[in-house]
Amino acid sequence: MTWRIDYSRDSLEFINKHKLQNKVREELRKFLVVINRGQAPINLKKLEGKWTGYYRLRKGKIRIIFYINKLEKALYIERVDFRGNVYK
Repeated sequence: MTWRIDYSRDSLEFINKHKLQNKVREELRKFLVVINRGQAPINLKKLEGKWTGYYRLRKGKIRIIFYINKLEKALYIERVDFRGNVYK
């Protein structure tokens, strides 16, 4: 079974506006390699506080905030934005 990736409307708007489809997809692919017991060079952090249960992937100035549903093998991308705006 393959992983499904769902995007929030805000994250899709940001991705399309800045033409980041390939960068975001590549970072998420690397993340999936890591959780399937592989190794990949990613900057991943489990978030706390308001974002408890979410993870953050960092790619340069871009941050990808997402939730993992391992039972359904799905990633839900909540936010994609620049570093200073993503947590607001």
